[in-house]
Amino acid sequence: VQLQASGGGLVQAGGSLRLSCAASGSISNIAAMGWHRQAPGKQRELVATITSGGFPYYGDSVKGRCTISRDRIKNTVFLQMDSLKPEDTAVYYCAAARSSGLATVPSEYRYWGQGTLVTVSS
Repeated sequence: VQLQASGGGLVQAGGSLRLSCAASGSISNIAAMGWHRQAPGKQRELVATITSGGFPYYGDSVKGRCTISRDRIKNTVFLQMDSLKPEDTAVYYCAAARSSGLATVPSEYRYWGQGTLVTVSS
């Protein structure tokens, strides 16, 4: 399974970004898909995840500001981020798990994309 993330960039505080992640390869091996992030000096944390059935789950730090969605035909997952804050600055990673249920911690994910940098200026 290969995951190709895109959509990161520089945005001012209060702005929006939409991240995309396209999956290819052995798609049948993946179920839940999610976005994680890692800021310098911090642990990787879950931003949002979506089950194979389309049920979303959000990390506390982004609840109410992010929306995860999934296009199963195109094997793509999206993360719409609004009202961005400087503390959202991080490398964002797309990941896929073999579990069809909620996968809320990074260790549950088997496949990882290369990461895309999001920088929010104050």
